[in-house]
Amino acid sequence: MPESLTKLNKEIVACRLCPRLVEYREKVAREKRAAYADFDYWGKPVPGFGDPKAELLIVGLAPGAHGANRTGRVFTGDSSGTFLFRGLHKFGFASKADSVSRDDGLVMNNAYVVATLKCVPPGNKPLTEEILKCRPFLLREMELLTNLRAVLVLGRIGMEGYLDVLRDEGHKIGKLAFEHGAEYQLPGDLPRLFVSYHVSRQNTQTGKLTPVMFDKVIGRIQRYLRTR
Repeated sequence: MPESLTKLNKEIVACRLCPRLVEYREKVAREKRAAYADFDYWGKPVPGFGDPKAELLIVGLAPGAHGANRTGRVFTGDSSGTFLFRGLHKFGFASKADSVSRDDGLVMNNAYVVATLKCVPPGNKPLTEEILKCRPFLLREMELLTNLRAVLVLGRIGMEGYLDVLRDEGHKIGKLAFEHGAEYQLPGDLPRLFVSYHVSRQNTQTGKLTPVMFDKVIGRIQRYLRTR
């Protein structure tokens, strides 16, 4: 990983800007879930993960309380990660179909995964000021990933978080509808935007988001990246 991304990830892990999030992430790490009583929880902000030369950026919401907040790697150790990496593996973006720990040997191919918010929020509901404080990290991640040609946003907050960064940078982007399967060509040479429902347990276990629905989006991204 380039030194600049390595340096940024260290800054992310050390962040304590949001007292509510610091208190909650550490509380979860102390109290643990019974099924993970023997695990040493991460309990810190979770940086991005993947191929630093990636053409695809995947933007989620936040670490899961007993997933990434436990394992220290985004979308790792819970059902959301299982769903996401099954799809990524099927289309060659990940070397394994599941993401269980930081040292499981999983390798990303041409894809990089980040969260809009780097700390787990109570009730999965971040405050506006917390998103704003975290936004510079997302901006810097985007700036350091210099080969991006496509961005997949997971969920409405992931979409708005990504678009707000672009707007802050001066890009003229109007209101875009959040709709699963939507695809947008943004102004100038910005990466093409693809939209999916979030891979949360709430969506995948109720059938709001099925593997077939998700595969269609990932397949379109793969085909797009194969064009020049």
